[in-house]
Amino acid sequence: MIVTINTNERQMDNAAKNQALVDALAKNLPDDASEALVSQIFASELFNFLGFEVNERVPSFSTGLGNESVDHALRHNTGNEIFSQTKTNPDILVELKTRNLNLATDSTDYKKTVVQIKRYLLSENCKTVKWGIITNANHIQLFRKHGKVIHPATVCLAINSENIIKIATLIKEKISKPKKALTVAVYNNKGGVGKTTTTVNTAATLSLPPYQKKILVVDFDPNQRDLTNSLAIKPSTPTFYNCLIDKNINVRDVIYPYKISDKKSKKEFGFDVIPVHGELSNWDDIAQQITFDRLSKVLEQLKNNYDYILIDSPPNWRIFSVSAIYAANVVLIPAKHNNLFSLENAAITIKEYIPKVQQARRKNQDFGPVALPIFFNGEKMTEPQKKVAKSYISKLINDARQNSHNKFDLLPYFYPRYTKANKNTEIFELPAYAAIANYTFDYVPAVYQNKVAREYYKSLVNEYFL
Repeated sequence: MIVTINTNERQMDNAAKNQALVDALAKNLPDDASEALVSQIFASELFNFLGFEVNERVPSFSTGLGNESVDHALRHNTGNEIFSQTKTNPDILVELKTRNLNLATDSTDYKKTVVQIKRYLLSENCKTVKWGIITNANHIQLFRKHGKVIHPATVCLAINSENIIKIATLIKEKISKPKKALTVAVYNNKGGVGKTTTTVNTAATLSLPPYQKKILVVDFDPNQRDLTNSLAIKPSTPTFYNCLIDKNINVRDVIYPYKISDKKSKKEFGFDVIPVHGELSNWDDIAQQITFDRLSKVLEQLKNNYDYILIDSPPNWRIFSVSAIYAANVVLIPAKHNNLFSLENAAITIKEYIPKVQQARRKNQDFGPVALPIFFNGEKMTEPQKKVAKSYISKLINDARQNSHNKFDLLPYFYPRYTKANKNTEIFELPAYAAIANYTFDYVPAVYQNKVAREYYKSLVNEYFL
């Protein structure tokens, strides 16, 4: 009987919260509401709906960036610790705007607000934050932070009194049931840029101290099978081929634990691998039998078991590469400064291929994968060579901006530190080092046995992920 009463009370409370949120948009909030009114009338009811009590909110939360504050920070209380009193370790940041500010996707104000929330999410006082929300009570968007990586968890959604409960429920579910893993596709449409070497050594680096992350690597290049072969993984039953074809096969049965022992520390290090096996003709056959979302569905079951899932993707734009990008949160793009085709193909990936996948994912109100800035992968580079590469990059950027059919701003993907005030054209470089490639013949990632290689990849991990 007591349970029934409690359940009824909870249902009544939820119904009241729902109605209050609907009324905030339908009756109470003026069309030209100031930021203060958006906060007082709409945001307060949104926070109630999301399950945050008044003492689990801090308005004007100091980010640690000079005098900059984000409009609200949220965190559930733990034990006797009251967030509104301690004002530490927030989980969610919320940036509000006036209702008549244009937050529609691709508007100037939208782009400025996205830059703003990303800056706050990476600020000194917000290291524990996992989510960011921007809204003006006409649009709302949720962002996820995983280490240093910030990516949209939803599209920028137009909201009104008729759809706000559905959209707020979507946001609440994502926040309350987050997926642990960040899924990274390592991809360039051009071959020979070091995708497999990057995948294996990034995974190995993340598995080592001081990070000690749990990593899954997926070999999804059946034509080459370089990743599987480089780790000397032998065929087993069932195979990943079987798993993709037969939905009754548990993907956990095809995972191979790759381990090595460190003689000095007497500790084991490693990561898990989904290897690729089978005759090429079989994989040609599977391409006719699976849809491009099949890999994503298979990996979905594993996302709470790992910190990172890295997918080694083939250098083309067919079913396997499309599937890898579709399954990813972010795309890491190696390029060669002395191979202009790798730069051109990186640009095509960013402005054409990834947007196509984003469009396919939007049926679920999901933004889809985003590209991380390119990096130069493992080649010696003289200043004249760098000048030639940057000249070609400038051409790619200008051509994309002037394309009347598909205008696109490539600048942040090539020069992420560039601003109007500071015209920084620095591109991250993974230096050339013969041992990185040579260790492939020992069937061991270079970073496990070579200090120089390890430091190089630590720099890459710190640049992009942590």
